[in-house]
Amino acid sequence: MSSSSSSVLETEIFQYIDVHQNDFIRGLKEWVAVESDSVQPHRRKEVIRMMALAADRLAMLGATVNLVNLGSHQLSDGQDLPLPPVVLGELGKDPQNPTVCFYGHVDVQPAKKEDGWKTDPYTLTEIDGNLYGRGATDNKGPVLAWINAVETFRALKLTMPVNFKFVIEGMEEAGSLGLEKLLEEENQCFFSGVDYIVISDNLWLSNKKPALTYGSRGNACFFVEVECGDKDLHSGTFGGIIHEPMTDLIALLDSLVDPTGHIQIPGIYDSIADLTEEERKLYESIEFDLEEHKKNSGVKKFLYGTKEEILLHLWRYPSLSIHGIEGAFHEPGIKTVIPAKVIGKFSIRQVPHMNLSVVKQQVVEYLEGIFSKRNSPNKLRVSMPLGVKPWLADVNDPLYKAARRAIRTVFGKDPDFIRDGSTVPVARMFQTITQKSVIMLPIGAADDGEHSQNEKISRHNYIEGTKVFAAFFLEISKLHQHLHGTSNTDTNN
Repeated sequence: MSSSSSSVLETEIFQYIDVHQNDFIRGLKEWVAVESDSVQPHRRKEVIRMMALAADRLAMLGATVNLVNLGSHQLSDGQDLPLPPVVLGELGKDPQNPTVCFYGHVDVQPAKKEDGWKTDPYTLTEIDGNLYGRGATDNKGPVLAWINAVETFRALKLTMPVNFKFVIEGMEEAGSLGLEKLLEEENQCFFSGVDYIVISDNLWLSNKKPALTYGSRGNACFFVEVECGDKDLHSGTFGGIIHEPMTDLIALLDSLVDPTGHIQIPGIYDSIADLTEEERKLYESIEFDLEEHKKNSGVKKFLYGTKEEILLHLWRYPSLSIHGIEGAFHEPGIKTVIPAKVIGKFSIRQVPHMNLSVVKQQVVEYLEGIFSKRNSPNKLRVSMPLGVKPWLADVNDPLYKAARRAIRTVFGKDPDFIRDGSTVPVARMFQTITQKSVIMLPIGAADDGEHSQNEKISRHNYIEGTKVFAAFFLEISKLHQHLHGTSNTDTNN
């Protein structure tokens, strides 16, 4: 396809999307109205209803759809609860076209108006160009934007430039229960013909400049348990004559990080990949407003004073955060008790080349060493209940080149190439199991407030994001054909 014919085609596609934007917003309104909260068990029927709606929407495109039963899971109270099915969809089998698999989720975090929402969280409400509602940006909006982009080709009777596969789940907000097993079972079947995997379940770094995400940190979560006996004690009767578990625990937690944020566990930084010149250059052009980020977080001062230092420590260096203490009195008022057992909880964000088993050993040995110096008779137990490896993609992969061109076509500027300081298990899960190229292609802005009160996606981002997806279909098709020496000039029926 020549560049001129491609441009004419893009114009036709973009005009259709603009004309039908209110239809696309109505579709999002219908999805947001479903209270598909996967965290609270009493909402499970709504999640299952949402999966059926997503399956029906794909079927309307002409896709072959399969609702895969994942069985059930047991709650802490012993109750068995059915897992929502995963939607697997397939549209197109042209051997000359690349096959792109899109992953998204249609479950949401809990939301109630009395939590501080300005509007009903399950009624999509447009205010000043923003579409407010739970799931608007995480992740119903992006899932529908992708579907709307596919629908645009179908409505205009255009030959699909790629073959599509869809994986849509309903338990992402509750840990993607059952998904990994399903991916492993389907790897030789459903994923056998997949060339590329696209995930749109994160945000830009900026409110205005688009971004492509090529990495995320992993996480190692730790419990530090200190126990002195089998019952709590009165501080008036025993205070001053025993080794208190809370005192031991506070000393242990205090030893983990110094005031500059440096992790004090020996060896923790040893295996971190060196910063290459190519990667350093990616940081220079990134649009990141320190003051805006400070304002959004509500803090007065960061540990570092430059954009580069902040981003490096958010994305490619490990960090240690202390999250809480279980067993301690935390309610209003005063309770003069010495807890018999307390459990400190902290995590270390992982970056490429860190080894989870090595990190665990380093943490255990360090804390045991600190504890032994206290000469305490209390019992110490250190465990790592959860460990997730980091994810890193190649920014020179055709996926990223195609996405970059698509963003430039729609927004008139190159995107920032960013990492995510948090953990995105699904990206590494897909990459590890399928061994396919994975990209995270967000359309939501930094201020969308995912998981928070007043979550939103702007009308602009929702509609322009739909255009980016449509342009991406054309770009990845062209790049793939160029790489594989094929041609497919029959774009119009």
